Amino acid sequence: MTDPIADMLTRIRNAVRARHPRTDIPHSTLKLAIANILKSEGYIGDVAVAEKGKFKVIRVSLRYDAEGAPFISGLAMVSKPGKRVYTGHKEVPLVMGGLGTSILSTPRGLMSGRQAKKSQVGGEILCNIW
Repeated sequence: MTDPIADMLTRIRNAVRARHPRTDIPHSTLKLAIANILKSEGYIGDVAVAEKGKFKVIRVSLRYDAEGAPFISGLAMVSKPGKRVYTGHKEVPLVMGGLGTSILSTPRGLMSGRQAKKSQVGGEILCNIW
């Protein structure tokens, strides 16, 4: 697998489209940090690390509103293995006019676009969620 972040986002996207209550993602610290950002921004429910056989997995609970509509309507990779996308703190893009969230890899760790602007730090734009 050349891009584990894209695999994680695809697993979440597929689970949301199939209306699953949760999904399992192979564990890594980077994916766990992304899942925790999604939780703090309110897109997903609980995030837990579980054992599945010999391997660890990140168990992500998906959120739906009262009518069954998912809180995540879209996920998109920005930075890819063949083309990395970087931004300064002044140019952190708004996702869907401010309704979505971008996740950045900065020198201070992973953070949402709002946190990066507030902390005045730029970095690599990993993905956008809306």
